[in-house]
Amino acid sequence: MPPKDDIRMTEAEIRSFLSEGHTMTLVTNGPNGYPHAVAMFFALDDDLTVKFATYATSQKVKNIERDSKVTLLVETGTAYSELRGVMIEGEGEIKTDLEETVATMITANAVTGSPLPDIDQIPRDVKIRMAGKRVLLKIKPKRFVSWDHGKLPSSRTPEGLKKAIG
Repeated sequence: MPPKDDIRMTEAEIRSFLSEGHTMTLVTNGPNGYPHAVAMFFALDDDLTVKFATYATSQKVKNIERDSKVTLLVETGTAYSELRGVMIEGEGEIKTDLEETVATMITANAVTGSPLPDIDQIPRDVKIRMAGKRVLLKIKPKRFVSWDHGKLPSSRTPEGLKKAIG
């Protein structure tokens, strides 16, 4: 296994990676003692707070109401030398602000290629239809764990070893 420092991302690399528009896995503590993992689109604040909107009655919201500790995972890559990812341990906070929820929904859905409407041009009744049953979840990061196997010398990857031995 490579030394962690060799593959750890800098804060700037973490910010860049998280801004690329990947899908995030949110893991909360489920009611039955097992982790509850779901895929989410997300938006990122300047301070690396992760935000996303979801239905207020969803299991993930109930789990965060009971225990605010969460883990987030964003990862990519198919070959070992391409593996990159960021795991975030943080605290979930539930917000009910309609404007911020709609703005986050718009930003988070941009990864799908959807056009971004101007939030100021959306009538209030449409915003209520969009987000009236939703809440905004904000995850304040407490700890980051990151990896970028592209930083490894090729001799330390399975692909590089295959080339070396022919």
